[in-house]
Amino acid sequence: MPDSHNPVDIFKALADDTRTRIALLVTREGELCVCELTAALDLSQPKISRHLAQLRHAGLLSDRRQGQWVYYRLHAQLPSWVHTLLQQALAAHAPWLAADVERLHAMADRPVARCC
Repeated sequence: MPDSHNPVDIFKALADDTRTRIALLVTREGELCVCELTAALDLSQPKISRHLAQLRHAGLLSDRRQGQWVYYRLHAQLPSWVHTLLQQALAAHAPWLAADVERLHAMADRPVARCC
């Protein structure tokens, strides 16, 4: 994990369209698994996994395994300024993410197990 979530690492991680979409979807939904992100973004699993690894490395996301699923959520130690940044970006640009959210909610056989 990078040194104390410095702004350069955070902004570098978010400088990619796919990684920003992932971060905003996770911010919106609270927690998502790889298959949900694959459906929402209409991208291959290897591509999603590569971007998730970069977001984890930057300290934005953490993961947990539950059975066959790996779930991603915002890292518990993210500073408040990062949470505020993501929430404001989500609120200001909801139409930009609308197609992704629609695909996510239309996903058949979505995993139902969630962390408390």
